[in-house]
Amino acid sequence: MSQRKMLQFSTGALLLLLPWFGGLVLGEISDDFSQCLDFFYNETPPKGINAAGYQPICQRYKNQYHFASLYHRQHRAPLYSAYILSPADGKRPSPIWKYEPQLVFSGASSEMDHFHTPVDQNVVESQAVLDDYRNSNFSKGHLNPSMHEKTKEGREATFTLTNIVPQRAGSNSGPWNVLENEVLNKFNRFCKGSMYVITGAMPYESESRWINNRVSVPEYMWSAYCCPSYRSDLPDSVKPFFPTYAAVGRNDRNSGEEIVPVNVKARASIRGYDVRRMSLETLEGILAQRLAMPISLFDGQCE
Repeated sequence: MSQRKMLQFSTGALLLLLPWFGGLVLGEISDDFSQCLDFFYNETPPKGINAAGYQPICQRYKNQYHFASLYHRQHRAPLYSAYILSPADGKRPSPIWKYEPQLVFSGASSEMDHFHTPVDQNVVESQAVLDDYRNSNFSKGHLNPSMHEKTKEGREATFTLTNIVPQRAGSNSGPWNVLENEVLNKFNRFCKGSMYVITGAMPYESESRWINNRVSVPEYMWSAYCCPSYRSDLPDSVKPFFPTYAAVGRNDRNSGEEIVPVNVKARASIRGYDVRRMSLETLEGILAQRLAMPISLFDGQCE
């Protein structure tokens, strides 16, 4: 091989490898959430997560941060997204799907960008793309739902595949949607200040599942919130839900019932996609066992 061709090959190989070395990236993609700590209670991200393979992303759109995600490069899906709940002041926008340029190359734009046609191969190598979800029998499941973002720009920002996991339609539009609305209702009625939400995905314990041999499918969805300032006159039936509250939802109707039992009386379209409400401590115990990490989601348990 000539010296010129060797140089071209080496440069191309380096460009392909750059996205896989988290220590080299700059800007909104970095080794921590230093640019967007406001989305975490006490500006403290979850503790106990082994950082290997995970990439913190400060989700930036139209020159503003909207939420934060911890992205797993190999799984091409986020472990969680963290945001401050703010009820939408408008309708759900038409989805214009986006990707994260800095996962492709560290010197790229610090803002999420719309997919272009054809999709650059370096984008395909670095993260999930729309083709991964086509004909997969999975919907695009938001971790940060668009209707939990107040502004039009915030709602649009949730339509990035770095905020998306493969979710069964029976869960996404069924019991999980009920949970999202329930959390919104709790905020509107009882929370007096900020509500910090972290929503994530839980992989299979024994053997990974994939769509298109590229994107990891979660066995369960999970979510927790922290509302440190709430009404002092809470009804007795609501007191267990403050200052924290959590839930786990099934994303596989054939999974066992150790974590989330099945309501056999549910209608056929949503049967097996149940959501179990629980304390923050119970959720953290489940995550610690499943992920083999001693996870603490909110600083000081939001007390």
